[in-house]
Amino acid sequence: MSVIIHLDRPHKHFTNLDYLTGKVVLQLHSEAAIGGIQVKLEGESRTRLAGPKYPHNEQSDKKRTEIEVHKILYKVETVFPTAAVFNAETPDRAYTFARGTYEYPFKFKFPFNNSCSIHNSMLTNLNITGLRVEMARDTARHVKKTLPPSLSGFPGMADIKYYVKATVIRPQFYKENLRAITNLNFLPIEPPRTGKPNEETYARRQHQFTDAPNVSKKRSLFQKMSSSSLRDTAGGSPRVSADLRLPNPTILTCNEPIPMRVLVKKLSESYETIFLQMIQVELISYTNIVAHDLRRTESGTWVILSQSNMAVPLGRGGDPVDTEWTIDSSLWSGIPLPSTVAPSFETCNVSRTYELEVRVGLTHGSIGNMKPQLIVLPLRMPVKVYSGIAPPKALLDAMAANGQARPVASPTSPTGSMDSTRPPMPPRPARPPVPANPEDGYDDAPPSYEDAMAETLSPVDGPRREYNPPDASSERSVEPGADPRSPVGKEPEASTPYGNQEAMSSSETLDMLPESPPESRSGSPPNSPVARQQSVLKIHKAPLLLEEDSPPEYQTIAAGKPQASHSQVNRVPSQPGSRPMNLGVPNRKPVPRSPSRQT
Repeated sequence: MSVIIHLDRPHKHFTNLDYLTGKVVLQLHSEAAIGGIQVKLEGESRTRLAGPKYPHNEQSDKKRTEIEVHKILYKVETVFPTAAVFNAETPDRAYTFARGTYEYPFKFKFPFNNSCSIHNSMLTNLNITGLRVEMARDTARHVKKTLPPSLSGFPGMADIKYYVKATVIRPQFYKENLRAITNLNFLPIEPPRTGKPNEETYARRQHQFTDAPNVSKKRSLFQKMSSSSLRDTAGGSPRVSADLRLPNPTILTCNEPIPMRVLVKKLSESYETIFLQMIQVELISYTNIVAHDLRRTESGTWVILSQSNMAVPLGRGGDPVDTEWTIDSSLWSGIPLPSTVAPSFETCNVSRTYELEVRVGLTHGSIGNMKPQLIVLPLRMPVKVYSGIAPPKALLDAMAANGQARPVASPTSPTGSMDSTRPPMPPRPARPPVPANPEDGYDDAPPSYEDAMAETLSPVDGPRREYNPPDASSERSVEPGADPRSPVGKEPEASTPYGNQEAMSSSETLDMLPESPPESRSGSPPNSPVARQQSVLKIHKAPLLLEEDSPPEYQTIAAGKPQASHSQVNRVPSQPGSRPMNLGVPNRKPVPRSPSRQT
């Protein structure tokens, strides 16, 4: 006896409003009794984090594990017995199937929003890790939003998966039910795009080049200054600014190039030429994971573009002040986002946000004689990544009409007659009943307006983006193709992001065009020991662990693991004088026939 699921459209990702069609194939090698056949379309978001069991006791090293599971999608269809065969008077009746092959078609439609259940079944909350059995606790924190995309790449920590499952119910209590599961890849429809396409949001950073130190001055106080050094002093070192500009709002699309512009502006009078020496474009992801009172942020990086030693002159040395040079967009216009980049989303226990960082390396000098001074200006801006699957126009029109038809209640009423004409308040819906046996299934929650409209709308007819989430069986804690920013179990360490000390003395501003530009701010002195000013656009994800609703004990674990390993290394005593040499040959005793034994 075996059961197999055949999909009409295998190996493709699905989206909202799509129909999932297929058939369940049941093969019987002998006569068997079957109580029913059910097909379920399910989606779940599961997180698992570890923390100290006694957070206020520093001497205790006992740990606890928190698991949080949300059933974001649950649909059931009974393919056997059918309505013509089912008898309500004998619901527990068993049917005898003869030997052969049976096929039962099924059909589901993906909704818009998730619908979390208040109570999960015991099988859903069960988690087996090796020889350890764990049970998840129910939570009252739920988010009603668009279904999130399939997410993996964090084994044992977080994953969002969709699958279709067929169950063959066998009436004998000593016989296990047959199950077949087929995983699905899901990519949601993007929200409506609002904003003014003519406006631009930009991040700006300014920098003042420094004069090269004159070694001859340090050697002798009475040495004459050469004519070339006099000319350099008269001209002065140039001051520049770099801009990263994106359409407002800042939205990136999956499998499409980044619609950005990078500009360099001359801010001071100088006869030297500015050169573009390097440029690097990175997309940084932040995955926020929550398991009850434990929180964690995992980050990764996709390097979109990285070029160095370019030596591209920007304009001429005699260009006037406030001259802007636009870097050639052909460097990145033909590079789409990788297919492993998931769109931005937020669900009950997992969320994903992004930042775009562009590093512009500039130097100055003359043609054929560039100075060795290289300054790297980092520009960082929060962005949203959309799936590129536009919602159907009929849904947008219906939502707009529904929003306009809603009455706006005024806070005060001028006359009492208006109160008498108001309709009575509708009764508040009671808490949905809990099924007697949660394993049997979940009651359908009241559909939202989008889900109600989805029943009458046809599937999306438009371009589909390629989306290939990383393999869930991967041992890495970050997605392939992404550079890990914070290893598992470790806090992000504060370090100098750039080797050039000059890069930490520039200033960055944020504004939106064509608004009035911000006032220019000069950077700190080049040799100042002050750390780099944090960008206004930079979102610090590591300090999220310090929020009031986050447990302080989770940081102790993240920071304590590397210290424990380091202390173990320090315990090994070093004995340079009596260091043994191991050549891989075991020590042998004297042979019985040796002269030492004969004497």
